[in-house]
Amino acid sequence: MRRPVLPAALARIRVSRVPFDPYIAALLGTVLLAALLPARGAAAPVANGASTGAVALLFFLYGARLSTREAMDGVRHWRLHLTVLACTFVLFPLLGLAARGLVPYVLTPQLHAGLLFLCLVPSTIQSSIAFTSIARGNVAAAVCAGSFSSVVGIVLTPLLVALLLGGHGGGFSAHSLISIVTQLLVPFAAGQLLRRWVGGFLTRHKKVLGYVDRGSILLVVYAAFSQGVVRGIWHQVTPVRLLALVGVEAVLLGLMLTLTTYGARRLGFSREDSITIVFCGSKKSLAGGLPMAGVLFGAQASLAVLPLMLFHQMQLMVCAVLAKRYARRAPEGAEATARSRSAAGG
Repeated sequence: MRRPVLPAALARIRVSRVPFDPYIAALLGTVLLAALLPARGAAAPVANGASTGAVALLFFLYGARLSTREAMDGVRHWRLHLTVLACTFVLFPLLGLAARGLVPYVLTPQLHAGLLFLCLVPSTIQSSIAFTSIARGNVAAAVCAGSFSSVVGIVLTPLLVALLLGGHGGGFSAHSLISIVTQLLVPFAAGQLLRRWVGGFLTRHKKVLGYVDRGSILLVVYAAFSQGVVRGIWHQVTPVRLLALVGVEAVLLGLMLTLTTYGARRLGFSREDSITIVFCGSKKSLAGGLPMAGVLFGAQASLAVLPLMLFHQMQLMVCAVLAKRYARRAPEGAEATARSRSAAGG
């Protein structure tokens, strides 16, 4: 009677040991589809219009799901949240700007623009929470830190793109500002205002809406890469440049993991809070960055999101190994402490 339990348990263990996100396969498949069958002619405006609607829907759902009460519960950990925000929107951008010295010898100007955009997007929520939990860190603080980063990023990321990327991201033109407001801020604000009435529905249908989220992002990727293929933008990227980009991103991730690890210790954070800072402060949100890129970069979005897609998979693989190492080194009682903190809301 117990035989089926063991294979199922072993299967779960095997899957958990593979730090490959299946969604990356779907993203790569979408890129391949756009390369083989890009939206051309009359199909292009349809794809772009659908992409615009998908971005608005995504940010409406982001706003409707964010619990204001949950965010306020984490305010008392202001030192931790400020540290994560500083890592996300100060340290990352500074390293991205420093990478300008690699142009044109290692990176092309377009790839550097994409790398810098990667450094400007907010931190992740789901994967940061998952890795913090595995490592026996402060899960409640990870929830709040990820939520704060996402909210701040909705406003700060477009402003930083306009300030640091200039012409690459459209600058402070009236068109770009209108796009940011209508496609990002207005849907998000509408979601927050309507959360009282739609929040319960979204919670009950969380799994289905997760597919809506991911499907919308795939649509954004298809539209962006279709424009890139039609404009011949992929002739600007060689395999050697791609390998160089992967190497640069590996160094970037290594630097951020090192800075967050030792920085949290020097600032006097507890072990649980330090783990939260490491996983929330060293990662970037693919789900948040992709729709923003479509709004901010337009036809150049395909190259702009390529570094983010590569970095996303890299951070999953590295952080999966790192989280398990933290868990093995956790002192006795750390797991119970993490659970009690999570139950207490911080």
